[in-house]
Amino acid sequence: MSKFDPYDHLNVLLNKDGTLTRLIEVPTSQATGDKDQLPGQAVVSKDITLNEEKTTWMRLYRPTKLPSNDKSIAKLPIIVYFRSGGWIHFNVATCMIHESLNHLCSEVPSIVVGVEYGLAPENKLPTQYHNAVDALLWIKDQALDRVNGETWLREYGDFSRCYLYGVSCGGNVAFNTALKLLDREIKPLRINGIIMNQPLFGGKTRTKSEMRLAADTFFPLPVIDTLWDLALPEGADRDHRFCNPMVDGSYRDKIKKLGRCLVIGFGGDPLVDRQQDFVQMLVKEGVMVEARFDDVGFHGIDMVDSRRAAAIVNFIKEFV
Repeated sequence: MSKFDPYDHLNVLLNKDGTLTRLIEVPTSQATGDKDQLPGQAVVSKDITLNEEKTTWMRLYRPTKLPSNDKSIAKLPIIVYFRSGGWIHFNVATCMIHESLNHLCSEVPSIVVGVEYGLAPENKLPTQYHNAVDALLWIKDQALDRVNGETWLREYGDFSRCYLYGVSCGGNVAFNTALKLLDREIKPLRINGIIMNQPLFGGKTRTKSEMRLAADTFFPLPVIDTLWDLALPEGADRDHRFCNPMVDGSYRDKIKKLGRCLVIGFGGDPLVDRQQDFVQMLVKEGVMVEARFDDVGFHGIDMVDSRRAAAIVNFIKEFV
């Protein structure tokens, strides 16, 4: 019987210098560009460079049909999105992520800012959190610049209704970014809520769901451990607070100051017990939490099951 190789499962090769060779090219989608209308297109999108040096960028989405009140355009909530990919794969232009953001933008409706952050292990944590904070500070700057600010945000976005939304490792980014923003002056931007869809957290002590689903087809335990090895700072273990927010530390006082949270999870996800423990911790710290857990479903089910994807968008719509 051959030994299970997590790198083989992830379709990557670990190089001697600590970087990865990614063996699969994932298809990507182009943004539509800065057009007002496209035939049959519910959403338009465009790419914006955030920081050339850090090679970070964003993809902005807006609905082509804008809701109106008394003949004036109603301002839309701004959803800042952090993608999945286990820290090591994908970007905002990846077809399945691009299509999911088109759907989110059109259904909520909202202005969506898809943030592209650095991949691990070339970029170790907390680089991803810093990239995310840069994006939020950029959005704040657009609100303050009434002459040259980004038009889609300034004309159609409601800066007082901003939400952080992350999927899998992006859920981890959303949580840690929200904590970092507590130390920043971001007015007139206001974070109205944090949405964490199947957030990726870990820890040294195994949970029951991790043991029960250790050999999960899609997300087996050795793969989860490997992803943390690749993402965490050198010398850190899985009880580092970037991975395990349940550990004690001075940062726990900040958690009390977080706004409303929506946490989504599935019973067939090895991470489900951690996600439920995370919800309990938030509640214990006095955070308003809406928890949506389904007994059936696996990690990333919404990427392959359109019915689940639609249900999650409905949860978000209700929350926003």
